[in-house]
Amino acid sequence: MIHILIQQRQSIGSIPPGAVPMIRLMQQQGATRKDIIAFIKKAKAKKPSPKLDVCKNFDNTYKKPTLPDDAPIAVVLFAGGGGIEAGMVQAGIRPVIAVEFDPTKPDLSRAIALNHHRNFREYGCRVVQLTVQEIARLGFLGFPRRPDYLHASPVCANFSQAHTAKAGKGIETADDLSAAIAVAEAIRQLQPRVFTLENVPRYQNSQSFAIILNALELEGYSVDYSVVNMANFGLPQARRRLVLIASKGFGVAIPAHRKPIGWYEAIAHLIPTMSDSQLLPKQRQAVEEFLTANEPTPLLIQRVGGRTESKYKPAHLPCNTILRSHFTDHKGCNRSKFADIWLADGTVKSLSIQGVAILQGFPVWYEFPNETATAGSIIGYSVPPSFATQLFMSAQSIAM
Repeated sequence: MIHILIQQRQSIGSIPPGAVPMIRLMQQQGATRKDIIAFIKKAKAKKPSPKLDVCKNFDNTYKKPTLPDDAPIAVVLFAGGGGIEAGMVQAGIRPVIAVEFDPTKPDLSRAIALNHHRNFREYGCRVVQLTVQEIARLGFLGFPRRPDYLHASPVCANFSQAHTAKAGKGIETADDLSAAIAVAEAIRQLQPRVFTLENVPRYQNSQSFAIILNALELEGYSVDYSVVNMANFGLPQARRRLVLIASKGFGVAIPAHRKPIGWYEAIAHLIPTMSDSQLLPKQRQAVEEFLTANEPTPLLIQRVGGRTESKYKPAHLPCNTILRSHFTDHKGCNRSKFADIWLADGTVKSLSIQGVAILQGFPVWYEFPNETATAGSIIGYSVPPSFATQLFMSAQSIAM
């Protein structure tokens, strides 16, 4: 249909380039020629917005990187499913040991560790299914000394805003402190060239963080840390996190900001492949609320959560923070649906795991398990790989 419309552009004028993806989507969804022509005329009347072009920032993530034998090596503590490792690999760094075990969720942790092995075994990465505290008590036996990189993302549950909103307040536990002591011991014993840490913003006010900072200071590391919104680094998601990078003998810093990306331009190419859905009453109310003051545009609408932030996000904005709780109910069982996409013609699509993975900055080559709860946990727990790639590429340009 597009080529027919192009042939008839004498009557409707040229088609704005940014409108082509939406026209293709409307065609695939069975829109009439009259509707498409009306859309083109409306698009021409508006000032073109570069934010509605289909995002090409993920084009280099389809092929899994091949690393040379002499690639810099990394050790990862609290590894999860390997979000930070995916970012490392994209930056040319080889993860060699990943520690992943959560005694509070042993079955889930084992499933996540298995999926980690599936994705990074070809790089020679060994997954150790013990707690970081247990590894520290063993003196980090079998770990490389002076690795190029050491990363830690300590468990954040007691410091997260979602947890404190539900429980009333977050309480730093003995497990949190022992984990921080173990991380400090890893810094002292392994002596990495670069140490990085990621956690929720409230972690910076904890005694745990103070323990790690003290260890870095005593070992002579230069430290840079701040709370960043990863939407400012090209992630199509508003995600505020504490990020620390430390080095010894040279200075490294958190990379410069990049242009924000809207959720729609990141996953527009996937929307036609997503299954049809129906909005819940509260979601329909959110759409009606939006349309009373705005022109129709694609909306990403959560089915769960959204207590402290808008339940919907227009196309040009990053999506809300992705959490593990979006994918499981209070019993830890799979949710069949966790968010929907409403399109201007009234079509509703159910956001897929593949779509969520891209919103979290995962490369296309990363393989997820079939179970929604496990895949969602990997995504929700992970450091966004696209941000990690920028962080480590910035460090690589100085450290090497």
